[in-house]
Amino acid sequence: MLEVNEIFGPTIQGEGKRVGTSSVFIRFGKCNFRCEGFAIEYETPSGVKKCACDSYYAVDPAFKDQWLTFSSSNDLIKEVEKYLPSYKCDIVITGGEPLLYWKNKEFQRLLKYYVENEYKVTIETNASLNIDITQNYQKKILFSMSVKLSNSLEPLRKRVNIKTLTNIITKSDDKYLKFVINKDFLNDAKKEIFDILKQIPEVEVYLMPMGDNAISMQENSESVINLALETGFKYCDRLHIRVWDNKRGV
Repeated sequence: MLEVNEIFGPTIQGEGKRVGTSSVFIRFGKCNFRCEGFAIEYETPSGVKKCACDSYYAVDPAFKDQWLTFSSSNDLIKEVEKYLPSYKCDIVITGGEPLLYWKNKEFQRLLKYYVENEYKVTIETNASLNIDITQNYQKKILFSMSVKLSNSLEPLRKRVNIKTLTNIITKSDDKYLKFVINKDFLNDAKKEIFDILKQIPEVEVYLMPMGDNAISMQENSESVINLALETGFKYCDRLHIRVWDNKRGV
């Protein structure tokens, strides 16, 4: 069973290596993290107040009744077709944590279909789960690895998986790391990122400002830009938030 929180697009990819590219997003439900340190306050359908990341509606099972379920990849592909433009756009697999479905045969059929039909496929992942990359179509996926730092409040042993990072970096054709940082976390972020990089093969690194709305993101942007200039990493804005604030489905 494939549990999908939402499908939307075409819109632009708002962050990372493919920023600005026309894309259709498939957001899977479920995650192995909560990231309460990102302090996005929300309320569940039953009225319980919590804190998590800005994709809480795809993370928290309290929203599960709002998710779509697909028994086969074909059914999901047919649904996605309703959102595709007349030209070839990117397909972005996001979440939640989509790699929770990696061992699901229908999930693999979904990936294979889009790669073999010459779509550029991105998987946005926290890269904490063990996966095997053995098939040619899997190697052609762009892995956008948003590894969580201590500001997420997730434990180190859970959020940094050196084996998986090394596996993805060495076996996939296209990949990069991105880190979400706020202005009060710069020194710790710098140390933690370099500690991770010492343990893995060379890979592109992007720094992104924390913020679930345009105002909070703007407050962190200049500091994160300065850290990127200091370290030689790439700065990546969150264009969708800057343009549409915290509006969903764009």
